[in-house]
Amino acid sequence: MNARTVGRIPKLFTLLAGLGLASLVPAPTVGQVEVTEATIDQLQAAMAAGSTSAAEITRAYLDRIEAYDRGASGILSVVWINPEAVSDAEAMDRERAASGPRGPLHGIPILLKDNYDTFAGPTTAGTLALATNVAPDDAFQVARLRQAGAIILGKTNMHELASGITTISSLGGQTLNPYDPRRNPGGSSGGTGAAIAASFAAVGWGSDTCGSIRIPAAQNDLVGLRPTKGLSSIDGIIPLSHTQDVGGPLARTVRDLAIALDATVGWDESDSATDILRGRSTPVFVDALDADALSGVRIGILEDYFGSAAEDAAAGRLVRTAIERVVELGADTVTFEIPDLDSLISGSGLIGHEFRWDMMDYLATTNAPASTLEEIVDSGLVHEALASRMRARLRTESRDSEAYRAAFARRAPLRAAVEGEMNRRSIDAFVFPTLRRVPALIGEPQRGSSCSLSANTGLPSISIPVGFTEGGLPIGMEMVGRTLHDARLVGFAYAFEVNTDHRRTPWTTPPLLEGGPRSEVSVAAGSPAGPDSTVGFDLEATYRPLASRLDLSLRVRGPTEAEIVGAALQVPESGGAAGGEGEPMEGWMVIARLALPGESVIDRSVVLSASHRAAVEAGEARVILLTRAHPLGARWVRLMTER
Repeated sequence: MNARTVGRIPKLFTLLAGLGLASLVPAPTVGQVEVTEATIDQLQAAMAAGSTSAAEITRAYLDRIEAYDRGASGILSVVWINPEAVSDAEAMDRERAASGPRGPLHGIPILLKDNYDTFAGPTTAGTLALATNVAPDDAFQVARLRQAGAIILGKTNMHELASGITTISSLGGQTLNPYDPRRNPGGSSGGTGAAIAASFAAVGWGSDTCGSIRIPAAQNDLVGLRPTKGLSSIDGIIPLSHTQDVGGPLARTVRDLAIALDATVGWDESDSATDILRGRSTPVFVDALDADALSGVRIGILEDYFGSAAEDAAAGRLVRTAIERVVELGADTVTFEIPDLDSLISGSGLIGHEFRWDMMDYLATTNAPASTLEEIVDSGLVHEALASRMRARLRTESRDSEAYRAAFARRAPLRAAVEGEMNRRSIDAFVFPTLRRVPALIGEPQRGSSCSLSANTGLPSISIPVGFTEGGLPIGMEMVGRTLHDARLVGFAYAFEVNTDHRRTPWTTPPLLEGGPRSEVSVAAGSPAGPDSTVGFDLEATYRPLASRLDLSLRVRGPTEAEIVGAALQVPESGGAAGGEGEPMEGWMVIARLALPGESVIDRSVVLSASHRAAVEAGEARVILLTRAHPLGARWVRLMTER
């Protein structure tokens, strides 16, 4: 990691000076370990120094889950906690003491998307219809993780049956985006994305059939790789489309991603797609991490995938700025297009053709209470948001229909066209926004995905953070590479990451050692200002950070109801100054109407954006009253949150 990133991470432990890490942080409170934003290397260094243990680290992550993920105001990203997590960690501590660590994941707590089979605990794919499903053994990648010494903390929520990109399910409800709880966290691996962004584990696993690793990575300021099809096994992952499904990690840093990939990629006799690795050396991702990896590289800019609508502009600007940085780091760029791409990609998706039959095959291997997709849908235990889509997917009448063969046949020409243009232009990788649109508000459809290009060609693709919109929403840049050049692609991402500074801790999930979770913050009134000193305010207000809401109860004293024109909540205009006691009106803007004419008693709840939250937390929001005598502002009062 670069020095700026290390300095930005909340301090973890007091380490031995001999490790060269003694300045990392002051010692935590007795019995507590601060794990917010901690990297795998930092956790390993702390355990090696004896400053903490796997059991203590596990408890710290469980504390964060309890504080920020449970209850009505939580993120709702974790649906099952492994009751043996602490005892498993204690076993790894004993093994470390006796014979040393197995490797970089020894004693490291991780989370799994709830479509990865585990022999202990349920695997539900987010549906209540499979709530009692327990697999007979671990998924291939889970078995690899146990062998590496990782601690399985639990399972994360997902878009039910992986059939969407907003992460809502009958079993887990609606997972919230920790950067703005009004919005979705992406999907279908949105539970993993939100959980890792919120530091509920060191790293987490998702699956990607058409964007379900890359989209939550982009919407949660994370890195996530959709590997070349066949580089990682999908054995033991509840399927959506066996041809398109891949599995892999989401992480806060590229190095953590590389460590996680090294533990889980490789050939598996139970997944024929991994035969692509026969006769080849399995890539070592950590070895590809080079701060100069972008020097001399040729990067294509797929202009058609930036979009032209006004809603596409914010993401496009950030990605173009990132491309400028890539050039500064030594890369050459070329704007290009893939002829007839839209027509080539149309009809090449296989989810609708394979899902029904793949699910039937999976259910035959478990003790699930349903044996077919039809039984799952007919159970009445599927979320209403999924019902119509599931009914549509029951219309496929055979595994090997003419429509299926036609869709499958479209994939080879699509891939040939993409690879051909890359060869003609000598392009090592090409880029575009992972999502052209910001995370959608809860309940609204998520637009702006270009997930099919990688999913329908089988080419590797990584999403990397490139910054935040003015509203505080993370944006990702997708980078597509050549077949089995996954490690090189991760190296490009690493070079970009260590030379930039785009990782940011969600404001909703601060370090617990900084005062614990803030579910409610009292708000007091400052000294009233304005031309009419006869006006008074009786104010009761509560700021609810995790709900992104300000609750106001205000009684106006002085003017008669007939004299009141209205009241509003204001924050400083972007780039403006709030001013002092006698502050003028210039530089302010209204974000919510609080009272209509004639209202002297005000009870309102205001949902806040990221910039509005910042103003409230800084004590820069105010309530202003307008009267007939002073129609531009009779009196105003600053809202002061407790620090």
